[in-house]
Amino acid sequence: MQIIKNEWKSLWRNKIFALLTLFFLVSLAAVTWLGIAQNTKQQAQQQAAHDEIRQKWENIDAMNPHGAAHYGSYAFKPVTALSGIDDGVNAVTGNVLRLEGHVQNEMVYSEASQSLSASKFGKLKPSLLLQYVIPLLLIFMAFASISSEKDSGRLKLLIFQGASRKQLIFSKSLSVFLYGLLLLIIVIAVQLIVSFSTLNSNELLRMTLLFFAYAMYYYIIATLATYFSARLQSNAAALSSMLVVWLVWTIFLPNIWGNTTDALYPLPSRQDFKAAMQEDRAKGIDGHNPSDERKKALTQKVLDEYKVEDVKELPINFDGLLMQADEEYGNIVWDRHFGENHKILEKQKRTYQISGFVNPFASLQSASMGFSGSDMLHHVDFLQEAENYRRDLIKKLNDKHAYGGSKTGDWNWEADNSFYRSIADFSYMLPQIKSFGSHYLLDFICLGFWVILITVVVSLTAKKIKIG
Repeated sequence: MQIIKNEWKSLWRNKIFALLTLFFLVSLAAVTWLGIAQNTKQQAQQQAAHDEIRQKWENIDAMNPHGAAHYGSYAFKPVTALSGIDDGVNAVTGNVLRLEGHVQNEMVYSEASQSLSASKFGKLKPSLLLQYVIPLLLIFMAFASISSEKDSGRLKLLIFQGASRKQLIFSKSLSVFLYGLLLLIIVIAVQLIVSFSTLNSNELLRMTLLFFAYAMYYYIIATLATYFSARLQSNAAALSSMLVVWLVWTIFLPNIWGNTTDALYPLPSRQDFKAAMQEDRAKGIDGHNPSDERKKALTQKVLDEYKVEDVKELPINFDGLLMQADEEYGNIVWDRHFGENHKILEKQKRTYQISGFVNPFASLQSASMGFSGSDMLHHVDFLQEAENYRRDLIKKLNDKHAYGGSKTGDWNWEADNSFYRSIADFSYMLPQIKSFGSHYLLDFICLGFWVILITVVVSLTAKKIKIG
């Protein structure tokens, strides 16, 4: 503990370090605040668009339900307080989904598609600083922490005074680690202060897990950099070695493993995917049960049920039943093709997470996006909830068309405004982390594995470190 205190006193006596710290604190606070302000603006825009669309829906005059199905509605992917820290895939997946009959649309209006410039690292968010810049700062703080003591001869003096090599490594690494925690706490504190009135227990729990994920990664970086400083002969060797590790972890391995994952579990191209969907919708799944045969079978079934010879004799509107049957078959096709894609995405996610045993940065990224609710799993959850709402909406419209009082072929029949107002609006909330936590357990296991591994390696090999 005394070594840690001395380290901090020595650091703060350095005016350059103090000014650099002040710069980082202000930068982190500013970037976090700007991220929150950006989120607040986007939330206001979404809410305004949502309110306008809902108002138009509730003010629909008498209209044929089938026309209303084409009129449709929109689902907006909500912006949460945590996406101000790490917006993950949200910037490229879009945030608006059109809900209408006969078709399942793709999300549109991604921030990346509307940006004049695109960056590999994305927008300036706290996650960019937390994942890339702060670890680099910790490396530059730790790389000479012990090697410089060797050069000055102070290391021998500390050992002669009773400090063990293991104590020195852990004390110096912890002093650097605590500095990283300080910067991390600033981000969390600003997020809490500015967004406190809108945060709920789920988001607070997510933020806590986010904090521990980054804390473990900072411990790994700080301890490994200090260990290199102790084992290698010079400052230059320690710094260059740690920078190589940082580059491999943050740049090369994610790309290599990501490409490998895509090759192992490839997704179909958009063109092939849409063509397969359209073919199954028209010809039937696996080429069986084409649409015209499905229509004949349904017609005969309904005629037999009502004991009539012609659809015009039905007391209901057969057109509504036919459209709903087509929707339900389309839902089967959707579940099949999108379900297969979702399984592939889950396999890709799990395979990428396994790389955390080799690269703790992969686990940090996965946990950061996951706890922020901005990874692909959360995106798929939103799509599924929006699709469930779309199906319910279209079924209500088709049922009204079929059983609302009109007869087959009567496309001029209209449902009144009270019917449309009775249909509930779409609402989506960020899932409880308790229900999603199992998806990120592997990330914590990998980070924990690295924490234990480095701690054990330092403990077992510290005695071999030369003191001069």
